[in-house]
Amino acid sequence: MGVDALAVQVEVNSGEVGELRLVLVGLPDTAVKESNDRVFSALGNSGFKTPRARTTVNLAPGDVRKEGALYDLPIALGILAATSQIRADCIESFLVAGELGLSGATRPIRGALAMARLAVRLGRKALILPAQCAEEAAWVSGLDVYGVSSLAEAADLLAGNSKLRPIAPRKWAPDANEVDSSVGDFAEIKGQLALRRAAEIAVSGGHNLLVIGPPGSGKSMLAKRIPTILPAPTLEESLEVLSIHSAAGTTLAGTPCMTRRPVRAPHHTISDIGLLGGGAIPGPGEISLAHNGVLFLDELPEFRRSALEVLRQPLEDGAVTISRSAGKVNFPARFLLVAAMNPCACGFLGDPRHHCRCSPSQVERYRRRISGPLLDRIDIHVEAPALTLGEIRETAPAESSSMIRERVQVARGIQRIRFMGTHTRTNAAMAPAEIRRHCPLSPKLGDLLQGAMERLSLSARAFDRVLKVARTIADLSGAKEIEAAHLMEAIQYRSLDRLLYL
Repeated sequence: MGVDALAVQVEVNSGEVGELRLVLVGLPDTAVKESNDRVFSALGNSGFKTPRARTTVNLAPGDVRKEGALYDLPIALGILAATSQIRADCIESFLVAGELGLSGATRPIRGALAMARLAVRLGRKALILPAQCAEEAAWVSGLDVYGVSSLAEAADLLAGNSKLRPIAPRKWAPDANEVDSSVGDFAEIKGQLALRRAAEIAVSGGHNLLVIGPPGSGKSMLAKRIPTILPAPTLEESLEVLSIHSAAGTTLAGTPCMTRRPVRAPHHTISDIGLLGGGAIPGPGEISLAHNGVLFLDELPEFRRSALEVLRQPLEDGAVTISRSAGKVNFPARFLLVAAMNPCACGFLGDPRHHCRCSPSQVERYRRRISGPLLDRIDIHVEAPALTLGEIRETAPAESSSMIRERVQVARGIQRIRFMGTHTRTNAAMAPAEIRRHCPLSPKLGDLLQGAMERLSLSARAFDRVLKVARTIADLSGAKEIEAAHLMEAIQYRSLDRLLYL
């Protein structure tokens, strides 16, 4: 159910009078109903006896629809217990899930981490999963996780005839200085000092960032290098990310990297459901897969208006709720939004070396593809002007990603201490009460901010976001209180807010 697992009890009764067949009850879907043939073939090919009488399998609770092939292994073990081929009482301390092939070999399933957490909540001592997906469940402490490669191996384990040992618990040892060099380095970016500064502030405080500039100004280049200055995730953050990706099935291709934050960059043709999540059985979308990481939207105005509008609630709440006939599901979605756009449809408005071909009405239509409420939720707006030939020819390397990342980690450390004991992790996520506590302004600075708000016609939401950004700038400078320079810099990052609609 979303990123959480729900316990299903598999009850098997064999030896009934009637036609020889396997009866499945408990709202099974098509994939579960097809387990009949898979389970019977797996039993026979694994050297076990198949039932010789009518057998009923009940999946409780009966009012919850069951989907997927993860019930194959528990059904097969239930049949073995019901036909006295293994002891029934030996199963009670285990939680079991897994798909079976016709040969009896196990196949990986989604949601291994969620099942491990469920086993701990239920007080089970051990968890049996297919070997291909059992590694990710080993991140949960206080539980023995067994990875089995076949039905026969699972039966031997339950019967006490196996030498299979539980998977060693995974150790959390992230390298705080590990950088993904495959995406490049900030040292490769020519010029754009203001843009680099804005990116550093955005990552330090978890603030959403919008970059506006002509083609070739370095917007996409900078966005692709933001992962190199992201701080390493904590164990709690990594487990949140892993639970989402496990539920989506994206971890089945291999063991996921737990020491890096996710970075998602969907194409602008993505649908509303692909971005938000959903489907008949609700699954996580791109915004949830970017939880605790970065969501990069290049060419922002080219995205469907409806797809962009679904971002408004997750940007505000850090979560998304999807309601379908199958039920209501909540997915976490607290991510750093990095968006890039051209100033107009042709891209050359304001470029001194190129002539803009767009009429004023075309420029207005292009910019209005991004609604005011969505723009209001983006903390930092920054221009990326076209590079001069001198900047392009510059050979001296700029500041590297590792140097920027050190400052980001210091700022995040200050915030970690500030919000200790709360659910807040970054300045961008501060609630109104926390803003009043951690972002006090003197009467003089209050008048300065009020004047800027009136001149720029900013909303009340923008008022809070300016204070959050100013708090992050103060953290980067090591100041305990917000000063005039910090506030002025934060205000300038909203100067493009209404300019987009002029």
